[in-house]
Amino acid sequence: MRALVGISCCVKAFGIFNTPNHAASDSYVRVVLGPVGGVPVLVPAGGEGLVADILPRLDGLILTGSRSNVWPGHYDGPPHAEGTPEDQERDATTLPLIRGAIQAGVPLLAICRGMQELNVALGGSLDQRIQDLPRRMDHSTPSDQPIPLVRTGKAHAVRLAPGMLLAELAGREEVPVNSLHNQGVQRLAPRLEAVGWAPDGTVEAVRVREARNFAWGVQWHPEYDWERDEFSRAIFTSFGAACAERAAARFVLQAAE
Repeated sequence: MRALVGISCCVKAFGIFNTPNHAASDSYVRVVLGPVGGVPVLVPAGGEGLVADILPRLDGLILTGSRSNVWPGHYDGPPHAEGTPEDQERDATTLPLIRGAIQAGVPLLAICRGMQELNVALGGSLDQRIQDLPRRMDHSTPSDQPIPLVRTGKAHAVRLAPGMLLAELAGREEVPVNSLHNQGVQRLAPRLEAVGWAPDGTVEAVRVREARNFAWGVQWHPEYDWERDEFSRAIFTSFGAACAERAAARFVLQAAE
């Protein structure tokens, strides 16, 4: 039985009437069908009431990237600059979903906004515009960049903590990554451990301490280049193995009942 892997959705306006739609990028669907080896399940931004019903049915959870930023009220931050996209329906779903997944031992992979959500859900805070801070890099790529391989190409190096899973998957302690974010970790959540850093000190990867299962976050987007990048593919393969193990255990439990 293939693992059912949840993919967090955003609420986005579509069509000439700007009708709200629940959406996730095709890149996440393809990566679940590819190296993760599971069945993608889009998780709508339906609020906290959805969590208790959907988590027992999932064998893994991918928290996706997005142009929207986590609402600063969740970490007592200042209001966003005018025009900053927010998605409070998503926040209301993903933050309790993260806490529930960690408690239940559902494998979790948090990507870009997803890593920021992971930090906020567990009690951390965010810098809203890293590029405006002293001695920090501009980690964003213009959203209107017309050349996909430039928009999603490698932008800077990340130093990986030795002896941790990501360094083992990479086979080295420094890797090039893409960079498409404005927000970043300010105060690290108590349950998180930083395991990757950009040259300017920005936290680029985290793990959940004493998690019952796979629970990692990366600030870059491995879903963009897993077909040509061995490290990106290895992240998803490792996550997929944890999902498959949970699916097998869930099948045995259901059969016993």
